[in-house]
Amino acid sequence: MSEYTKQILEEVKAKNPSEPEFHQAVEEMAESLDIVFERHPEYRSAKIMERMVEPERLIMFRVPWMDDQGEFHINRGFRIEMNSAIGPYKGGLRFHPSVNLGILKFLAFEQVFKNSLTTLPMGGGKGGSDFNPKGKSDNEIMRFCQSFMSELFRHIGPNTDVPAGDIGVGGKEIGYLFGQYKRLANEFTGVLTGKGINWGGSLIRPEATGFGNVYFAEEMLKTKGQTFEGKRVAVSGFGNVAWGAVKKATELGAKVVTISGPDGFIYDEEGISGEKIDYMLELRSSNNDVVAPYAENFGAKFFEGKKPWGVKVDVALPCATQNEIYEEDAKELVKNGVIAVSEGANMPTTIEGYKVFNAAGILYAPGKASNAGGVATSGLEMSQNSMRLPWSREEVDSRLHEIMKRIHEQCYETAERFGTPGNYVNGANIAGFLKVADAMLDQGLV
Repeated sequence: MSEYTKQILEEVKAKNPSEPEFHQAVEEMAESLDIVFERHPEYRSAKIMERMVEPERLIMFRVPWMDDQGEFHINRGFRIEMNSAIGPYKGGLRFHPSVNLGILKFLAFEQVFKNSLTTLPMGGGKGGSDFNPKGKSDNEIMRFCQSFMSELFRHIGPNTDVPAGDIGVGGKEIGYLFGQYKRLANEFTGVLTGKGINWGGSLIRPEATGFGNVYFAEEMLKTKGQTFEGKRVAVSGFGNVAWGAVKKATELGAKVVTISGPDGFIYDEEGISGEKIDYMLELRSSNNDVVAPYAENFGAKFFEGKKPWGVKVDVALPCATQNEIYEEDAKELVKNGVIAVSEGANMPTTIEGYKVFNAAGILYAPGKASNAGGVATSGLEMSQNSMRLPWSREEVDSRLHEIMKRIHEQCYETAERFGTPGNYVNGANIAGFLKVADAMLDQGLV
């Protein structure tokens, strides 16, 4: 890392203490951009990177709500509107006890470049609350969502900021949020994505991130003359992203042998297919956040408190959450012969883990490229809302597939153009950065 990018990182750490995830995201990006600043000093002189690490707007508010026993609770609500150089802010809302400014800033920062790679006109943002929907009644969730949207509604709009769902924010929560927005704004408009199919949502949106991740991995494998056919695959997580990844990888001929949750991971030697994939939805809807019942239902092995990265597989698809593959996990995967790792979650691999994959020559896709299928399909939902025309499942899937192919092509070609062939991290970071940076230069001092 050059002295210039080191200085940027040090300033980020000084201005944003106790936000390690945000520091990590900026560091990973900065390491890829030294060669860009060497070739294009205009970005450096205009302080484009220094501008990018500062949110255009940071909104923080209290969210009071009442439980079913009449007791009051107060949570924090956030919206990070990071960058709007290429379109309205776009990014999910996360309801989880772990939510804080640092995590949301890392997610919003990543979202800027992820959205840039989709080729769709979307800026980057992220938001949420430290509210935990687990164990809450539907009425409690509704009251919380209505209180949350009563403040957020004044800051969003179809041409300003279009939130979506994320961890803890599924179809139910989006419905309550949208209903309150509609009441307050007095308009029915595409201000949220992930809506119900019968009131403006898009087909395959729940599966889209997982589908897109597999499509990206498929393109990587093609560069080595390989496919998913006959490959053994490890997947982490068991929510929508993991479900979509298992579904599509199986469809392409792979055998998925793991899923995981906070309680541990499942190893199914026979492969997760058919009714087992459908059962993942039951696990998700149970609201218990565990995968152990899968083992009881299908006679698979359950490893309590463990991660699935010690299993011998050809492809790994981390689809759970940030920082789930550490250096030792990466070494274990390499030792067991993994040939490709494609991230379905946001930043699931630590910097040290990535360095292990890079040194071993593993095909490795960073989340800002490989998990862009979710936000890409949200962009397609925005298009359908604007036109007041729904598309079929086949049309949405076809458009998603083409977008993921284009993202792969950008990453692959940009990595080669900047002297690091096969390095998808550099390719994704540089390609995502260039589009946003050029737009910022075009628009002046903003």
